[in-house]
Amino acid sequence: MKNITSIERYFVSGAAGFIGFYLSKKLLDQGYTVIGLDNLNDYYDVKLKEARLEQLKPYENFTFTQGDISDKELMMSTFAEYKPNIVVNLAAQAGVRYSIENPDVYIESNIIGFYNILEACRHHPVDHLVYASSSSVYGANKKVPFEETDFVDNPVSLYAATKKSNELMAHTYSHLYKIPATGLRFFTVYGPMGRPDMAYFGFANKYFNGEPIKIFNNGDFENDLYRDFTYIDDIVEGIERLLSNPPKGEVEHKVFNIGNNNPEKLMVFIETLEKCLSNALHKEVAFEKIFEPIKPGDVPATYASTEQLQQAVGFQPKTSIEEGLQKFADWYVDYYRLID
Repeated sequence: MKNITSIERYFVSGAAGFIGFYLSKKLLDQGYTVIGLDNLNDYYDVKLKEARLEQLKPYENFTFTQGDISDKELMMSTFAEYKPNIVVNLAAQAGVRYSIENPDVYIESNIIGFYNILEACRHHPVDHLVYASSSSVYGANKKVPFEETDFVDNPVSLYAATKKSNELMAHTYSHLYKIPATGLRFFTVYGPMGRPDMAYFGFANKYFNGEPIKIFNNGDFENDLYRDFTYIDDIVEGIERLLSNPPKGEVEHKVFNIGNNNPEKLMVFIETLEKCLSNALHKEVAFEKIFEPIKPGDVPATYASTEQLQQAVGFQPKTSIEEGLQKFADWYVDYYRLID
């Protein structure tokens, strides 16, 4: 077992996940100690999670445990042994549509698992708990941009309901036990080594498998779906700025949107991805498209107001979809060895 010598000790659950990997790497590069945990489940390609982990393992200040946040005994023993100063809970069962097919895993990971994290923070006090919420809590809200003060009691998926529950649970624990806690409502995070269940990654997979892509907007280009696509580096910068800024006040709990504040039409995003893959492959890429009705649980638009985050830590995303998708396309072509 590696020695823990760094003053700041970060516990990152979901360390082999998309955001967890990038955040862990950034902290490790700065010399901090990271205690990573991930259950390496097969919701998507485990090889990709293992590839992320391989980049973290050489760091002397990285310790990894394969385990699940729903294992309360493991959570308690991990906190007792490593005594983290700051906890970042990014372990959760993700995906809106998957929650309709497999509700059990969402309750186990997102409700029971998060409860265990809160209990561990209660019994082994920490300087700050930062946890993943989601833009999905806004449900079918028509008013845009979404603001943290908006009414969010009408979730349209079980996934969204579990994330709203996390915010309520964190608020309660913060109130009762003085745990400084910050929830982050993420808006459509994308980039290299991203999640294969996300649309942009799935579109690339479909193209290279010779399959059409499905677009759930009824082919209505005037009223196309809007998404606040946020590049991974911007997300990590926003999280990093918040880590050392726990909320103050009577109840030390705060929720922030963390998004791009610049929504794009889904079709514009798809056309940009086609161009970026064309650049990476040095040949023209055009997806075959099938248009279908919007799916249950999906929302027509996600658009983050990031004013509160800007005021708190000066966060301002700066990566355009052209730049971000080109980095994804270059990585994708290289990772899957699509050019000799």
